[in-house]
Amino acid sequence: MRNKAVLLLLIIVSFFLQCTLMKGIAVGSVSPNLLVVLCVSIGLMCGRSSGLFAGFFTGLLVDLFYSYYPGVHAAFYMYLGFASGFFYKIYYDDDIKVPILLTVVGDFAYNFFTFVFLFLLQGNTDFFFYLRRVIIPEIIYTLVLAALVYRIYYKVIRRFIRVKFKESDSLWLTK
Repeated sequence: MRNKAVLLLLIIVSFFLQCTLMKGIAVGSVSPNLLVVLCVSIGLMCGRSSGLFAGFFTGLLVDLFYSYYPGVHAAFYMYLGFASGFFYKIYYDDDIKVPILLTVVGDFAYNFFTFVFLFLLQGNTDFFFYLRRVIIPEIIYTLVLAALVYRIYYKVIRRFIRVKFKESDSLWLTK
């Protein structure tokens, strides 16, 4: 119960930071995606089920406050947290390459997903314009943010959440 409460508090704080601080430091209407970093971090450090939980509630907050299509962000963030949970306990805690790589892949997937559901279905088919003007700058911005924020998430999760290693949460240790 304590783990879920800490995760929920971390989700709420990250959501409010995304809505306020990240929009305030936007460059050219492109802001870093702190919520992708959060879902990847929780999935990596706590496993698939916690990543699924965090992703669902993160996406649910985004859907409640910003989405025209309810449940779309909840599904995406849920799958992102679950997928990053496959790499649970495979990376070294002091190595930041795996979280950075998963954050870049997750942010690209989020932006591609956004393009398909919000632009392509409405008739805007210029993907390369969206790639050049939104996706690549946001990936770079999120990459810099992930390098800074990942350590904070790591310390909070390791300090307040009791993580039990399960072989079923690992991609490489399955039977």
